[in-house]
Amino acid sequence: MALAVGRGFLLQPCSSPAFISKNIICKAWPARPGPGTTRRFTRTVVQAQLGRPTWLPGLDPPPYLDGSLAGDFGFDPLGLGEDPGSLKWYVQAELVHSRFAMLGVAGILLTDLLRVSGIINIPVWYEAGAVKFKFANTATLFIVQLILMGFVETKRYMDFVSPGSQAQASFLGMEAALEGLEPGYPGGPLLNPLGLAKDIKNAHDWKLKEIKNGRLAMVAMLGIFVQAYVTHVGPIDNLVEHLSNPWHKTIVQTLANSGS
Repeated sequence: MALAVGRGFLLQPCSSPAFISKNIICKAWPARPGPGTTRRFTRTVVQAQLGRPTWLPGLDPPPYLDGSLAGDFGFDPLGLGEDPGSLKWYVQAELVHSRFAMLGVAGILLTDLLRVSGIINIPVWYEAGAVKFKFANTATLFIVQLILMGFVETKRYMDFVSPGSQAQASFLGMEAALEGLEPGYPGGPLLNPLGLAKDIKNAHDWKLKEIKNGRLAMVAMLGIFVQAYVTHVGPIDNLVEHLSNPWHKTIVQTLANSGS
């Protein structure tokens, strides 16, 4: 007779110390025999979460990643999400970084396209921070950005700790225009003008699309950083050079020439 002890776990007597199959891992250890009893084995069976894709085909995802999160493909090789509180914070952190990366990639590509095409005269993206503005000096701009970003991030963290706490007359009377749907997903006419995810609890497809695009954008930002360091030009310049001679202007030749 088997005894269920948790999700995906099963305890039952077995005659062999251990076995492993495609979807079941059985770990056994000798049970201590009592007086007048024979020696038996007790085994723990861990069944894989079937019917869901994982980042590595055939991988059994950790039990705390049960597929309920948007974009959950069982990827956590370092076990950072074992603590439920930490997992919630990491989910929010990834979401924010994804959004910043999507904005960054869009901004870099658009301004670089305008620069290369000659429509406007602006510096390449990695030199834009050194441009001097006439209306304010660099120190003033930095302090203003620090105050504004610090205010927004503090509000975001406070709402994460206590959901809904920041919607009570705390943002210059604009709460209705910025009303959140749930932690990490702002709404209102300003931040969700098309009303694409008013029912955020059932908006799994929208969440999945956003996090997939966000992860792609983070990888793209890393590529743009490395590209700028190696070639010292913008991404559009690199694309134009590659298209001019696709078989000989590739990442392989670029990295080979950079080391010589």
